This record gives sequence, structure tokens and C-alpha cells, in this order.
Amino acid sequence: MTATAPPPVRPRLTLRQLVAAGGGPRYAAALAVDALGTGLLRPFLLLYGITVLGLSATATGLAMTIGIVAGLACLPPLGRWLDRGVRSTAVAASMLVRVAGVLVLLAAPAGSSPLFALAALLLGVGNQSWPAAHAALVATVSTGRQRDAALAGARSVRNAGLGAGALLAAGAMAAGPNGLRALAAASAAGYLTAAALAWSVRVAAGPTVRQGPDAGPPPRLGTLLAANVLYVFCLNVPEIAVPLVLVNELHASPSWAAAVFVANTVLVVTLQVPVTTWAARWSRGTVLAGSGAVLAVGYLGFLFATGFGPAAVALVSVPFTLGEILYAGSSTALVTALAPAALLGRTLARFQLSTGFGLAVSPAAITALGAHGPTALWGTLAAGTAGAAAAVWRERDRA
Repeated sequence: MTATAPPPVRPRLTLRQLVAAGGGPRYAAALAVDALGTGLLRPFLLLYGITVLGLSATATGLAMTIGIVAGLACLPPLGRWLDRGVRSTAVAASMLVRVAGVLVLLAAPAGSSPLFALAALLLGVGNQSWPAAHAALVATVSTGRQRDAALAGARSVRNAGLGAGALLAAGAMAAGPNGLRALAAASAAGYLTAAALAWSVRVAAGPTVRQGPDAGPPPRLGTLLAANVLYVFCLNVPEIAVPLVLVNELHASPSWAAAVFVANTVLVVTLQVPVTTWAARWSRGTVLAGSGAVLAVGYLGFLFATGFGPAAVALVSVPFTLGEILYAGSSTALVTALAPAALLGRTLARFQLSTGFGLAVSPAAITALGAHGPTALWGTLAAGTAGAAAAVWRERDRA
């Protein structure tokens, strides 16, 4: 018998190496500033429409939904643009579009539903186009597991910036409509600064071999993209599903929901890079399938914990967040690794389309399921995610 060679030991990246693999110091600064600006305004856009512009909650919510859907429509042309070699310019453009959206928001007079809808549209286009453009840029400057770590590091930076921005905005909310206008102006300044920093990096891919005007991704990616629609529901669990159960079913204080959200953010910021690096000993497909199993067990854990009160629900959210971290650290990395060089932009755009679609439909799906009780909510989410994980597991060898 011949001894099986042990897997190679992967050296840990230093902070400097991690920043370099992610696009360099200026790009890291751009990510942080952009995330801070997003955290200042995005969680409170609904309140801006209601409080500052005096719109009804229905009209405001409808405008925001239209903005999200329209943002998805911009992804196919973005993918083709990225495949022509654009990288840092596309990232900067996604930020500049949001600058325009905030300026429209600030210029909108009271009662102007059309201008608020236009602002939501521009913000939606920028928010939906950024992830694919960012992943394409990172894939241009780094490869392999360094690229995976860089993508994970960017997610940590983004979550930290979003959390900090939301925290600052929560304090400014006491100033009422004037405070919201100030937040919007600060958000626009942040987007503009981030766009300038991202553009200054000047990263562009070299010439690629064309494979037809709009060739689709490899067939094995179809399963991954379909599974991702169900996987991505996990991102809305701390914001929607857990508060729904805590407040409506358990009649707990909203502070419990806030504590779960804060804990989720802290765990993602601190553990995303080390967990992604640790998981590099397995294939990306195996890790993604495993993350689905962890999430499915987490959903069942929430169902079980509902019978024991809010503290038990909060406790289950910790291992559930680990499943989210494994998902986030392996999904984009796997798609990027599988995409042919000539189709990288289009493949990432399709992946973001599946992500955006899942995020768009999940609030309605979660609230509809929650209306039928915890068993319908957590049981359905567990079954759907387990099925998606099984599909990814079957494809893991080819992935």
C-alpha cells in the first residue's frame, strides 16, 4: 500500500497580502467608505419616503420594490460590459449611479412619488450591479484561494461598514426629517468618494477569447444558480424571519431581534475570513453543500427553540450564522472559479441575478409562511435549503 499524501498546508495571508489580493489599499478604502454610506441610508430609505416626502407606506414600499426589480434588469448588460475588460470602472459606475439616486432623493419635493421612484430605481441599479463588478475586479487581481480570502475579507469590511453606518444613522434619526436629509447627503458624499477611490485603482482585464455573443455559463452552473435562490433566503433571516417569530409568536421585546442582528453582524465581520481560510482544506463545492446542511439544521433549530422562548432562538442564531458565513465564503468563490475567463462577467451577473431574485422574493415568502406559524416557516425553509444542498452535493465533483 502506498501512503496517502497529506493535504498541503495553506499558509495564512498577512493583512497586507489580503489587502493586495483584494485590489490594494485604495480599493479597500473604497469598499469601506461605500459600505458606510450604504449603512447611513439604505436601512432608512422607507422612513425617508414616509417622513420627509410624506408618501404613504404603500407607495413608498412599491417604489422600492420596483427599484430592486429594475436593478436586476441591468445585470445582463453589465455582464457583457465586464467581459469587454471593464473592472474598476464598472465598480465606480455602480457607486456613481447611487450618487445620482441620492441627489434625486434630495431634490424631490414633498409628495413626489415619481422622483422617489426614480431615486429608488437608481439606488437599486447601483446596489444590484456592485457585487458582480466587485467580484470581477477581485478575480482580475488574484487567483485561487487568495481570491477566496480576498472576497471573504471584502464581505467583512462591507458588513462592518454597514453596521457602523446604521449605528450612526440611528443616532441621527432623533433629528427627524432634517436628520434624514443630512444622512442622505452624507451617503452621497460617501458614494462619490468611494467611486473616486475605486476608479483610481484602474484595474481592467486583458483581451479574452470570445465564445459567442451571449453564450451561457457551463451547464453545471445551472444547478448552482438555481440552488442559490433558496440559499440566499438565509441572509434575510436575522432581519425578517427571526424578528417575525420573536415579536409575533413569542411576544418578546424588539430588543431581542436587535441583539440577534447585532450578533450576526459581529460574527460575520470577525469570522468570515478565518472560517473561509479554514474551509479551504475542502473543495468549494463540498463547503457550499455543507453550508446548506448547516443552514437546514439551523432552521430546524429555530423551530425547536421557538418552544423555549427568545433566549433559545437567539442562541440558535449563532450556529446558523456560521452556516451563512460558509455559504458566503464558498458561493461566489465557486462561481468565479468555474466561470470561463471569457464569460466571467456574464456568469457573475447571472449569479447576482439569482441572488437578487432570492432576496427580492424572500421577504414576501417569509412573511407569508410565518402567517401559518413557526412549523410552516422553519419547516419549509429547512426542506428547501436541504434540497438545494443535496443538488449542490451531487454536482460537487464536477465543480
